[in-house]
Amino acid sequence: MKKFNLMSSVRHVSALALMLMLLLSAVTTAGPVEDGIISRIQAVGDICIEGHACAEALVVAPSGPRSAEEVYNSGCMACHTSGAAGAPMFRDAGAWSTRLAKGVDMLYSNAINGIGAMPAKGLCPTCSDEEIEIAVDYMLEGI
Repeated sequence: MKKFNLMSSVRHVSALALMLMLLLSAVTTAGPVEDGIISRIQAVGDICIEGHACAEALVVAPSGPRSAEEVYNSGCMACHTSGAAGAPMFRDAGAWSTRLAKGVDMLYSNAINGIGAMPAKGLCPTCSDEEIEIAVDYMLEGI
């Protein structure tokens, strides 16, 4: 038969009490931790579908052609203000002279179809051919 040992029993009870305290503290701190996780993974926006009440407040952009300056500012200026990749600088007669010697129609064609490092329609793939042409004219104004 096993002898009763008071010290052994006290250790067991102490260990059990410690485990119980740790378990209770884990349970009480899980709420704020979980709340933090939930707040970090929540959706950042809502989806609004045409026909729903939220779509009534949306403003539709005008669908007409953009002005020459708008087209230039939306893409052309990225290269033509700095001369990046050899692009002729905006309204710089010297930079455009050899290109102008080939004719404006060739400039339009190169701007629409791309040439050298310049992709077709530059950085405005959604622009119409007419918008590209007026942007070229805008870059040449005063030359």
